[in-house]
Amino acid sequence: MIIPIRCFSCGKVIADLYEKYVQLISTPQPGTDGDLMPDGEAMDKLGLNRYCCRRMVLTHVDLIEKLLRYNPAEREIVKIGQRG
Repeated sequence: MIIPIRCFSCGKVIADLYEKYVQLISTPQPGTDGDLMPDGEAMDKLGLNRYCCRRMVLTHVDLIEKLLRYNPAEREIVKIGQRG
């Protein structure tokens, strides 16, 4: 959903680094044939050295955009349409 503010294990603030991390891994590296930056290298560049912090950033799934599209009223309309 939303990236946690702090690492669950050590307490380091990591939420401010997530957007920078996504930008680093999605931008082609200069001097290559459009290759993207590896995850580990991006985390090293951001100063995420502990494996607990790396886990928090690497395994985060950003579901907020999918949830914003969810409308319970539309689901009720579909249910009513199936009954009738």
